[in-house]
Amino acid sequence: MFEGKTKEEANKEILESVRAYYAKFMQKPAYKDGDRISYASRVFDEKEMMNLADSMLEFWLTSGRYTEQFERQFGEYLGTPFVSLVNSGSSANLCAFMALTSPLLKDRQVKRGDEVITVACGFPTTVTPVLQYGAVPVFVDVTIPQYNIDVTQLEAALSPKTKAVMIAHTLGNPFDLKAVKDFCTKHNLWLIEDNCDALGSEYMIAGKPCKTGTVGDIGTSSFYPPHHMTMGEGGAVYTCNPLLHKIIRSMRDWGRDCICPSGVDNLCRHRFDKQYGTLPFGYDHKYTYSHFGYNLKATDMQAAVGCAQLEKFPSFVERRRHNFDRLHAALECVQDKLILPEPVANSNPSWFGFLITCKEGTDRTELVRKIEAANIQTRALFAGNLTRHPCFDQIRGTDAYRVVGDLSVTDRIMKDTFWVGVYPGMTDAMIDRMATVIKASV
Repeated sequence: MFEGKTKEEANKEILESVRAYYAKFMQKPAYKDGDRISYASRVFDEKEMMNLADSMLEFWLTSGRYTEQFERQFGEYLGTPFVSLVNSGSSANLCAFMALTSPLLKDRQVKRGDEVITVACGFPTTVTPVLQYGAVPVFVDVTIPQYNIDVTQLEAALSPKTKAVMIAHTLGNPFDLKAVKDFCTKHNLWLIEDNCDALGSEYMIAGKPCKTGTVGDIGTSSFYPPHHMTMGEGGAVYTCNPLLHKIIRSMRDWGRDCICPSGVDNLCRHRFDKQYGTLPFGYDHKYTYSHFGYNLKATDMQAAVGCAQLEKFPSFVERRRHNFDRLHAALECVQDKLILPEPVANSNPSWFGFLITCKEGTDRTELVRKIEAANIQTRALFAGNLTRHPCFDQIRGTDAYRVVGDLSVTDRIMKDTFWVGVYPGMTDAMIDRMATVIKASV
């Protein structure tokens, strides 16, 4: 098949075959009325498949040139100098939080028993690293119809043990970044923005639109298939702080002190001539560990898909906003029965989903059953109230966590709220079908 051809010529032929394969077999059929409408789906074309095949042919497998390209281009998109690709959004949150436990941060190091302000209405992996390390999450209520932290409760959540705030932007809607950032600055607290559901969202700071995830000390993203962009599994941790970046890289890469990328030795030219701790002088720097870290790296094949996705990403954001606006306009006539979502002031969300809360007299369970019966996928707002889940059974009533107030709004969301999708693969016909079904079902 490749007789008389160079490696480069063979590579080009294979990639052209992948392009043809996509055109022949992988394009989705046009939506027909009544077809299943998922809450999310991958949006891709031949470029992702060709990048993936190109990476496969190189067979580097671990992080490599596509990883370096993605980290650089993703940082340019965010306006952030330091990006670390990891294997999932959950790993991104783990890496981000564990970076704050580094002794390199001195008196700002988060230690076991220190407190981290967060919310119970969200996804568990925003909170899991805090609990697993032995720090104490402090749960604050949220607001409807923004579904983000109630910033009026921040001061009540503060204690002498508070070291950080770690919260997510809910389904693309930014939390009140100015209020939270001002609170953190006032009390010298770290701020981690879980940006996994809000990539592309913007918030005005001092009259300038800033990407969510870049206002706090550390931001995180997820590239799981339903998310704003995908590489199958994958995530990223980003920061403007060079010390935090150094710690994040160490935590991601086994906890090592060395900064050499995969396949490179002695980048610093001091591999065998330094003293580290109580190790013998000249101990191999590649095997010197400054943290108790992990291997959270992604593969170059994942990064290859991400590079192609990143080219399309601005159009994804615009389509999400279009779909959200169209659905909102179509449902305004049923606001006597349903509470529709509202963006937080001074924001321009990159919507992940369209949240709906049932008013008194409208039963969420019955409404969702009708919508699902019409072949439209729905989702709860993740945990609803995380503290009510079985994972809390063994620590409920202990000092492993703390609750501010009664979380009454969080409980209402658990009982009355659901959401449908607005992903960029949705057509106007799909949005209109969802609106028609929802209006007929209330």
